[in-house]
Amino acid sequence: MPDEPLTATLERTVREHPARIAVDFLGRTTTWAQIGDQVSRGAAVLRDLGVGPGDRVALVLPNCTAHLVAFWAVLRLGAVVVEHNPTYTADELEHQLADSGATVAVVWEQAVPRVLAGRARTALQHVVAVDLSADLPTVSRLALGLPVPTARRTRAAMRGAVPAGVPHWHRLLRRARPLPEDVARPAGADVALIQYTGGTTGTPKGAVLTHRNLLANAMQGQAWTQAEPGTEVVYAVLPFFHAFGLTLCLTYATRIGATLVVLPSFDPARVLAAQRRRPGTFLPAVPPMLDRLAAAAEESGADLTSFRYAISGAMALPRATAERWEKVTGGIVAEGYGMTETSPVALGNPLSRDRRPGSLGLPFPSTRIRVVDQEDPTRDVAPGERGELLIAGPQVFSGYWNRPDETAHQLLADGWLRTGDVVQVEDDGFVVLLDRMKEMIVTGGFKVYPSQVEDHLRTMPGVRDVAVVGEPAGAMGERVVAAVVLDEGASGVDLAAVRAWCETRLARYAVPRRLVVLPDLPRSQVGKVLRRVVRDQLPAQTA
Repeated sequence: MPDEPLTATLERTVREHPARIAVDFLGRTTTWAQIGDQVSRGAAVLRDLGVGPGDRVALVLPNCTAHLVAFWAVLRLGAVVVEHNPTYTADELEHQLADSGATVAVVWEQAVPRVLAGRARTALQHVVAVDLSADLPTVSRLALGLPVPTARRTRAAMRGAVPAGVPHWHRLLRRARPLPEDVARPAGADVALIQYTGGTTGTPKGAVLTHRNLLANAMQGQAWTQAEPGTEVVYAVLPFFHAFGLTLCLTYATRIGATLVVLPSFDPARVLAAQRRRPGTFLPAVPPMLDRLAAAAEESGADLTSFRYAISGAMALPRATAERWEKVTGGIVAEGYGMTETSPVALGNPLSRDRRPGSLGLPFPSTRIRVVDQEDPTRDVAPGERGELLIAGPQVFSGYWNRPDETAHQLLADGWLRTGDVVQVEDDGFVVLLDRMKEMIVTGGFKVYPSQVEDHLRTMPGVRDVAVVGEPAGAMGERVVAAVVLDEGASGVDLAAVRAWCETRLARYAVPRRLVVLPDLPRSQVGKVLRRVVRDQLPAQTA
């Protein structure tokens, strides 16, 4: 692997494919040469705000051209990107911003008030607002001002009120001069990204990924897909703030000089409209997206046959979803596996008819795996036996931000990463996921940590105790279920009330979709709630 920073990938693509369209954002196109210029100016903007090597810069943005530009601009200065979900609550954002020590935040207008709400308890010195509509084609942007219901709804979805004194990213960019070429570039060993994940405990913590980690995974993806540079059209329907979307839809796509069709959120109708304008060839997605897109295409008669490949991750790919997608497109969908801590892809199915639905696939290039005893990670199990999956390779992270104890638990002394997932390796080397040691819930590709939902629900009047578990939900993966024990005489605790209570503090995907009332919760001899028993009892309960 070359000893260079991730930013060398962008510079090479700008140099080799300057006139190729880099980004199509709802119809507005930007070439790779223009992206290179905007990144240079963006880096100058950030340097004027005091950002230097090693400083953390928070990005609180949906997918848009500005997100891609800001990401590369931060890295160009040798600073560290910290990605955040722009729909997080004020409390969630405050915790992550305070933990990372970010000094500058580039924030979607709608999220600015939530970032400012906890600013005093963070190290933030500057908050810069991003107007999502500024990345639209001129005609579309002007249409937002029309006094018609459609324009008002679109404007409300894209724009947000920003307090006086908060500068705007696009205005700063227009006034900036390109960054001088002699400004020092980062090194491969430098930290590039802090990506928050709950890991095995549910407590959000930042996985520290270096330029070398991210570059390795982009190169591994290129070797795996055998993509010809300058030919692919990648649909960025996965959010850049998610590890899966960041690598497949941003760094890998840049590596291969692809055209990125960028959407601010997943909407099947919007994807089909983009497909008519600019047919895609490669789609990274989670199974519910594939299922909904295939259904929309079947219903509308839309042509998806340009998609040769789709890569499915973040949750198990149901066989029915895979068959439906391949029937509609005539292409191949292959399942992959990874973690935030592996940048994130570590295993994948071949992009050929040899792929095996329901399997995690084979190790990525330069990636090693072991299957070990669940209680003793130093002891390998016999071939064919189930055990915990360990991973080693150039994409494995260097640890958690300011969490040495949790790093030591997750990352063994010899460089092997504990995944917490129980697998079995078949005779031909394909890896099959059997179970999770950790009890997180995966819904729609997002991870929900039961303890966080439980901690909040225990503060709800009328709730004496609670256990949060996942139950199968078809293409969505799992559904969040709250099993509660009520105080004597409690009233008004129904699903609507529980959802309303949770929506004030939790991300929308973590809000329970089902409520079960129990007389008591099953516990171990030491008093720990047995979530697995609760989950097993769910079919016998009524909602």
